[in-house]
Amino acid sequence: MPTLDTVGPQAMLAEVATLDPPFEMTQPARPSFPNHSVDIRHEGAHPGLNEPVTKIIQKCIDQVSQAGGGTVVVPTGRWLTGRIQLKSGVELHLAEGAELHFSGRIEDYLPVVFSRYEGVEIMGLGGLIYAHQEKNIAVTGIGILVGPKTGPVREARPGLSDKVVDPHLRVAERILDGREGRHYFRPYFINLIECQDVLIEGVTLRNGPMWNIVPIYCERVIVRGVTIDSRSVVNGDGVNIESSRDVLVEYCRVTTGDDCFALKSGRNLDGLRTGRAVENVVFRHNHALGGFGGITCGSETAGGIRNIHVHDCLFENVRHAVYFKTRRPRGGGGENFLAERIAFSAYNHAIFFDMLGATMYVGELANRLPIRPITDLTPYYRNITLRRFQGECKGDALKVKGIPESPASDITLDQCDIRSNGLIHLADVEDVEIQDSQFHAAEPEILLLDANGVHFKRVNFETARSRLVVTASGNKTKSVTFEQCDPQLDRMEIQTSDGTEGDDLQELR
Repeated sequence: MPTLDTVGPQAMLAEVATLDPPFEMTQPARPSFPNHSVDIRHEGAHPGLNEPVTKIIQKCIDQVSQAGGGTVVVPTGRWLTGRIQLKSGVELHLAEGAELHFSGRIEDYLPVVFSRYEGVEIMGLGGLIYAHQEKNIAVTGIGILVGPKTGPVREARPGLSDKVVDPHLRVAERILDGREGRHYFRPYFINLIECQDVLIEGVTLRNGPMWNIVPIYCERVIVRGVTIDSRSVVNGDGVNIESSRDVLVEYCRVTTGDDCFALKSGRNLDGLRTGRAVENVVFRHNHALGGFGGITCGSETAGGIRNIHVHDCLFENVRHAVYFKTRRPRGGGGENFLAERIAFSAYNHAIFFDMLGATMYVGELANRLPIRPITDLTPYYRNITLRRFQGECKGDALKVKGIPESPASDITLDQCDIRSNGLIHLADVEDVEIQDSQFHAAEPEILLLDANGVHFKRVNFETARSRLVVTASGNKTKSVTFEQCDPQLDRMEIQTSDGTEGDDLQELR
């Protein structure tokens, strides 16, 4: 199992080890750059937080790119800047002792640029570091990137993207710049759009205004050895891979008040329109120190989330070790997800599927009933394998809130050892297999609601009571079996409620 010695930047190998995921993918490689280097001081930059060096840094990047590529060096010192736009063939390198401090003024991130905010395409502030349709780019070094302490750039204005942005407008008309009474969204820290062959390595990000590292529509991306601290930031997600493919995230350390490592693919109708999946992504040897989900899928799932391999990670003091979320209006879904060798401590559920959400965000669609017709906006989660999880939590070891018309399906827990308050709660699921695992729980109850095809094989339930209580309800609850489990069936108390017929549970015993 992963330990502090095997995760995070201090454990990073000198070279990228070969990937071996359970699916086909193109292994991203480190981009190479010509042996041409420009120090921003040679263009007249002076350290200090009174005089911005934005224009000088941008001039160096532009000139190096036009000359065929190379490295732009930010040397030791504290430097003030606005938005930096990376260009093809350029490595932005922060030397030891270098600190880039970003402005909090909106005007330092204008004119607006093409981006996507919370899964909806817009013309907005983009990112503190931004690139669009560039190739062979990098942000490297052991320096520090620091978001603004104050200013409108970091002020969270009310309104979700799908509530603020008119989906019927052309993207070019979705201008959110904070001027003339118009709305604006906070920029991401590093925002890369439609880029190829990307490396982000070694740097530290602090106090970003929103999500931190966000490649969108990108191909062949490596994020490695990065440290992110955004504990007090609203929506301060760590590494969000959005509608990108062939991505490796390794040896990173994230401390945040929101999701640590996340996968997203577009929101609602706008995400269905673009139809871009996030696929072929590997997370390995990463360390989370506080946050919502150690690894999170969704809730933006419209383009699809597929072919994901998470392994050998340590998630400490997170709300959930793994968090699968979507909503009825999100569309798309997630599939072909494997997480293995995960050590964790969680202050809520260890593994949590929430496909309904809350009424404050999606209104009455968050209500489980009535069953709705299946449409393009009905999401799914299926073919999920969670193997060799070891840790403890204060909620349930496994909780699934599926959608009645789109149950979470084909879920496997294998070789897990989890200490928790509650055991297992499955609602609106199909084909769940839990095998060769141990659960140590204060509460002895397994709750099943419209759970079809749930099979326990060689599972040990250790609870505070001698009897295990299985409470089943819903007329779809059937084909539930216990094979070579402890306690044995004669020490299980089978209860039914909510109109479940006894004949529906014949296979439970």
